[in-house]
Amino acid sequence: MLCFVAGVAWAQTDPLPSWNDGQVKNSINDFVARVTAEGGSDFVPAPERVAVFDNDGTLWTEQPFYFQGFFALDRVKAMAPQHPEWKTTQPFKAVLDGDMKALAGAGEKGLMQIVGVAHSGMTTDEFSKSVVDWLATARHPRFKRPYTELTYQPMLELLRLLRSKGFQTFIVSAGGAEFMRPWAERVYGIPPEQVVGSSGVVTFRTDPGGKPFLLKMSKIEFVDEGPGKPVGINRFIGRRPIFAFGNSDGDLQMLQWTTAGAGARFAGIVHHTDAEREYAYDRGSKVGKLDKVLDEGRARGWTVVDMKRDWRAVFKPEK
Repeated sequence: MLCFVAGVAWAQTDPLPSWNDGQVKNSINDFVARVTAEGGSDFVPAPERVAVFDNDGTLWTEQPFYFQGFFALDRVKAMAPQHPEWKTTQPFKAVLDGDMKALAGAGEKGLMQIVGVAHSGMTTDEFSKSVVDWLATARHPRFKRPYTELTYQPMLELLRLLRSKGFQTFIVSAGGAEFMRPWAERVYGIPPEQVVGSSGVVTFRTDPGGKPFLLKMSKIEFVDEGPGKPVGINRFIGRRPIFAFGNSDGDLQMLQWTTAGAGARFAGIVHHTDAEREYAYDRGSKVGKLDKVLDEGRARGWTVVDMKRDWRAVFKPEK
């Protein structure tokens, strides 16, 4: 009976119940304990406890395509009646025809055209509403669940643990900042001002009555990917993180920048190894390619999370 009570008490106090016991979980708990122990050699004052997380593939699923990409495709379909020329113009024709092969053939240039159209020509308030409305009705093609239900339960627990220990938690993602900000606080507990992402040009305008508004333009202003991530951290956060988590080669420079600082540092990598509960992919994937980061992480002793082995649960149970 005493053993049972003790086991229940531990389950109730364990801040990471969706993480299996082992080296990965221990490395997280050990780091957090060391940097928050006053008087310890690795103690870090609370203002300097900055933790940064990639979003796609690190905090929520990114397969079979980035969720913001699905949003952009649905926006193009909704806007099509006002653009009859799209029926014969690529890459928009591919979107309307559901021709994924032709769409893939359009490459990054074609994707940027689609995103540019889907994310511009409206006010920032209108865009935020369009994101919220889409998330309320859109469903993942495999799991048939809202995209915001495909956040990783272990990572949500990690975010809460860090904040309970005085960390500030930031998203640093290649995804659009204005795509993530309308829902990040509700889903992750991360407020809009702590979301760093790619961004397009926004201009200040006034309507005929003199009311000001911000208009989204089609031109890309900043890409928060690869070497852009430490640049974005410097520009928008102003402190080098001591804790960083990513899942792909696009996170390499963020992890390098984090671990290059003095004192205790933590770099984590989510390795997608669970085809049954989520997806299994790494070096050969066109979405979330994990190659150079995996090699460097292993060589430098970064914490590599094996999703199949280290996570007791991936998502919250369906409601």
